[in-house]
Amino acid sequence: MAKNSTSSGGIVVIGLGRFGGAVAESLIRLGHDVLAIDENADLVQRWSDKITHVVQADATDSDALRQLGVQDVGRAVVGIGTDIEASVLSVLALHELGVDEIWAKAITTKHGQILERTGAHHVVYPEAAMGERVAHLVTGQMIDFIEFDDGFAIAKTSTPREAAGATLADSELRSKYGITVVGIKRPGTDFTYARPETMVERGDLLIVSGPTNLVEKFAALA
Repeated sequence: MAKNSTSSGGIVVIGLGRFGGAVAESLIRLGHDVLAIDENADLVQRWSDKITHVVQADATDSDALRQLGVQDVGRAVVGIGTDIEASVLSVLALHELGVDEIWAKAITTKHGQILERTGAHHVVYPEAAMGERVAHLVTGQMIDFIEFDDGFAIAKTSTPREAAGATLADSELRSKYGITVVGIKRPGTDFTYARPETMVERGDLLIVSGPTNLVEKFAALA
């Protein structure tokens, strides 16, 4: 049962499993107007106290989505994973309605390719991304790690010995290792955006960015 449709410019989230539910909850926390759709009545009921606009409907049916006003929404996230047919058909329905930006979860590369050909503008592989992140954290070389689709990464890592006790300009980390120090977090102090004259001390945490392979090599120094 629908509570309400969302207003124009909101975001539609299809599928209230672990991924879709987490996306919807995060979007609401960030202040966005969210319409959540799932065919499972139990899931809809479970999320009814957390999401203002939550609907039990068949998201593969473009007529049902049209009745909900989805064609007036600029962005949509398809969080369905295990039911590949429902995932693909939901993306197709959104595409037919002319939704400007469609994000979709994929569980395999083939699944992702089908989603792209069906109309998804962005395909995410949450399980693969999390596996990559955990692999980096388990090695102990990085404290946190995020990789983007184009081979670019951001990581939080400890200060390597050669950088301690010098400014960023003097240590020349960028020219030596091809990475950029974005910021520094010193225990007991606020985060500081990095500047050439910023002094780095042992125990500082560095936020660095750059090509994934170079970020990995730099983190290994620590």
